[in-house]
Amino acid sequence: MPSYQFPDDFQWGAATAAYQIEGAASEDGRKPSVWDSFSAIAGRTLNGDSGAIACDHYHRYESDVKLMVELGIRHYRFSIAWPRIVPDGRGSVNEAGVDFYKRLVDCLIRHGITPHATLFHWDSPQALEDQYGSWRNRQIAHDFAEYVSAIVSRLGDRVQHWMTINEIPCFTHLGYSANQTPPHAPGTRVGSSKEVWQTSHHALLAHGLACQAIRAASPGPCSVSLVDNIAVTVPITESEADIAAAQQAFPHCWLNGGIVFPALTGAYHAGFLEQLGSAAPEIQTGDLEIIHQPLDRLGLNIYTGTYVRAIDQAPGYECLDLPQGYPRLHMPWLNFVPECLYWGIRHISETVGRPDLPIWITENGCAAQDVLDAKGEVIDTDRILYLRQHLRAAQRAVAEGYPLKGYFVWSLMDNFEWAWGYDRRFGIVYTDYRTQQRIPKASFGWYAECIRQNRVV
Repeated sequence: MPSYQFPDDFQWGAATAAYQIEGAASEDGRKPSVWDSFSAIAGRTLNGDSGAIACDHYHRYESDVKLMVELGIRHYRFSIAWPRIVPDGRGSVNEAGVDFYKRLVDCLIRHGITPHATLFHWDSPQALEDQYGSWRNRQIAHDFAEYVSAIVSRLGDRVQHWMTINEIPCFTHLGYSANQTPPHAPGTRVGSSKEVWQTSHHALLAHGLACQAIRAASPGPCSVSLVDNIAVTVPITESEADIAAAQQAFPHCWLNGGIVFPALTGAYHAGFLEQLGSAAPEIQTGDLEIIHQPLDRLGLNIYTGTYVRAIDQAPGYECLDLPQGYPRLHMPWLNFVPECLYWGIRHISETVGRPDLPIWITENGCAAQDVLDAKGEVIDTDRILYLRQHLRAAQRAVAEGYPLKGYFVWSLMDNFEWAWGYDRRFGIVYTDYRTQQRIPKASFGWYAECIRQNRVV
């Protein structure tokens, strides 16, 4: 029987995001983000929920870090709220906001946990939306780089591992739309698909300028990465033909050819640009050089995948619909395709052509229909099933020599799930939002045992 063992230096961690857990939305100089404003619009989030209080992590971080110690992780991925650091998006730095992250990081380090800081996880300052329309304007890339310089120069003596931006597609192509009101903040309708693609191009520019800013501002050695939620094409059989079809489909699946390809290769995928036609963004001279910064690692957020097979007509592949009754977790898009972790990693090395680039799974997990039983426990065996099968796929990638170096479960605790409010629970710790009590679920103990044994149990 396979042991599903990981290398001794494999990094086990957990991940969160600022707006989803911190709360304290108007404390210590923080000003509104686009998510504060979006959540205040009737009907935009389920039950009118917002992140104003969330998990109150801002006040409870010390006890949350103790949970991490109990779990056994040595790596924690969190995000820094731009509106806490530069409340107006540009200009003066709010040192009280910086001090919170200093306290958090110091607490992590005292407990032997390495901090991994994401500099942007969707909560851009509302002031920049009011001033020039956020990601519709190239100026945001420069303002983001200034904010990055400010926080890295202040935290770089404590934090070595920096992630620039989390999931560009979600706050651009799910936040802007030409023909409908988009589901994500700031929920902006624009005039054309080209304008939507311009927002993601500006986000790529922000990533590139942030890479430069991190390396210029860091007082010591640092590691720089991007976090992308690639769409993963999975061959329905591992025949030579179906593998080739999945690789052929990968640049054309969702936004891959226009996000991960320019970031990692310095060019939008040629076939993808042709597919976009007049919707392709305007690319100014020098943009691609800025976007294509050297990375020390790549973070992949992977939850599901799309099955693909070879066909005998153009384009040579077919993306397959899933049948009615196919297993799914507690989100409409969260189909159970555990091979996605293996193929996502393999596609970066082979399909994108970056076998040199170390990879971390920076998010993987699932929403489940968690309830407290009569004993006050959450026995989330569905989540354990999901995580076990995905981690087996990750271990396969390691065993075959692909450069997977670490894994961060999403998420440490139940939290504000964006437009779904508090209805969907992704945590391995149950959050009672009324009392702010934290209750480790069965999956918490299971994951702790994986970490303890350094293998999939």
